[in-house]
Amino acid sequence: MNKPTPAIVAQGAVRRLPRTALLLLCIAYVLPGFLGREPWKSADMTAFGYMAELARGATAWLSPRLVGLPPDVDALLPYWLGAWAMQIAPAWIAPDFAARIPFGILLTLALLATWYGTYYLARNPEAQPVAFAFGGEALPPDYARAMADGGLLAFIACLGLAQLSHETTPALAQLCFTGLFFYALAALPYRKLAPAIGGVLGLTGLALSGAPAIATLLGTGGALIHLLDRSPEPDNKKYQFLWAAGIALLTLFVALLASLLDLWRWRIELPEASWPEWRSLGRLLLWFTWPAWPLALWTLWRWRYQLVRGGVPSRHLVLPLWFAGVAVGATLTTGSADRSLLLALPAMAALAAFALPTLGRSVAALIDWFTLIFFSGCALIIWVIWIAMQTGVPQQPAANVARLAPGFEPSFSLLPFLTAVAATLAWAWLVKWRVGRHRAAIWKSLVLPAGGAVLCWLLLMTVWLPLLDFARSYAPLVRRTMIVMQQQPSCVEAHGLSRSQIAAFQFHGHLLMKQAGSQARCPWLIVDKDAAKTLPAAADRTQWTMHSSMRHPSDRNEDLLIYKRTAQKGS
Repeated sequence: MNKPTPAIVAQGAVRRLPRTALLLLCIAYVLPGFLGREPWKSADMTAFGYMAELARGATAWLSPRLVGLPPDVDALLPYWLGAWAMQIAPAWIAPDFAARIPFGILLTLALLATWYGTYYLARNPEAQPVAFAFGGEALPPDYARAMADGGLLAFIACLGLAQLSHETTPALAQLCFTGLFFYALAALPYRKLAPAIGGVLGLTGLALSGAPAIATLLGTGGALIHLLDRSPEPDNKKYQFLWAAGIALLTLFVALLASLLDLWRWRIELPEASWPEWRSLGRLLLWFTWPAWPLALWTLWRWRYQLVRGGVPSRHLVLPLWFAGVAVGATLTTGSADRSLLLALPAMAALAAFALPTLGRSVAALIDWFTLIFFSGCALIIWVIWIAMQTGVPQQPAANVARLAPGFEPSFSLLPFLTAVAATLAWAWLVKWRVGRHRAAIWKSLVLPAGGAVLCWLLLMTVWLPLLDFARSYAPLVRRTMIVMQQQPSCVEAHGLSRSQIAAFQFHGHLLMKQAGSQARCPWLIVDKDAAKTLPAAADRTQWTMHSSMRHPSDRNEDLLIYKRTAQKGS
């Protein structure tokens, strides 16, 4: 006997979230982080370094190199996008900002894909609410739209999304293309052209962004889910096998393309069988996907009888569960756990949306109060520390900033300040609206989590941006090093520097970097302190004299040694 769906939703509960408010929320989330900042260490700066090398024609497009070093992530498309943007952009646009433009578009596409993916999953007949005896239940299009609003709010509210989704790295490209393929599979029973385009772009882009294994797993599982799906349209049943075969062929094509471009790499790193390692992974899973993961688990519990009905998996549950499972599996078996977990967020947000029609008032109230206290507290801390930086009062926060970022000089900018004030006032209005009396809407429980996440991210990217740039960029370190060199050298040799450090010296210092031991005969040599012991094997120490040491002002673990050539030949 099939149990009825747990969703009991009246038509009055699916009123749409005002489009203007939703659009402003997305704009307030997307733009900060792409505007007005320096490239951050280390993945952000590293990726930009490869883009800059491609843009100026210093490396091959199919095999990008940075001073002879291959990228950590064997991706191509993200570096191409940034390089093309830098080449197309007019001269008055800063190269680092030009490189961020396509990535802002990728984040926007990820938001759209999450909304439409959740929408079409909610259109599934098995996802519909219980039909009332005398009518009045939510209409399918209105119900799906309200669920999609909730899915998008859950996506934005995820704490781990903020920073990684605003960096110019392959991780953001992977997120976007995962979202596109997720949308394609969700919408395939209802649309054909747009899902076909989204599927091709999503799976191919995912492979070209350094995740061919994940693309192959998602494609294989997606083909099987579509093949076993109970089609909502009778006319689609005869084409169901053909579409599943098409997804399988696309997956095979993507795997062959990755092989042709040599993008396959063995990256499996099983976690150590130790409590600290598993505790670290557990903490990452808990905070990174908050608040989507508890709602997703609640969905699986409340909809457990609909997970498989009559031996057929329910698309609206199995599809996001497969996407989230693949990403979590990659998180547990790869070195870059947070960037792998990022790919689970669209699917987890969709699963979280299906918890909304089943939440009781007490649970919804608990979410609201916890969110209100948490994000209001975070916003208060941000403002207090900013006031302390500007005025010196309170003394303890000001002293902490001076200790953690020695040499930082606070500055005041009117536009960021006004933006931050407007965001804070908007948060106060949102809290007032939420605690006031208003018509019920199933997405209401995720308004405060999404609004609070946007508020704190926007505050960090406005009033705190100078401090974050000072602490998270290499610009202060490069400026100090250039003062030591006194004049622009013809080139600089490097030993033991990370890819991000090399890229930073090339971008901020406009230096031509060479590997130590090359025939360049550069007048200066920069060595990472931890790699100083291996320097004699790479360069002739008799030709170099220790000149000075340099430390990043906010990172005690980042020490550089500056050597000067004993017998210079040009400078």
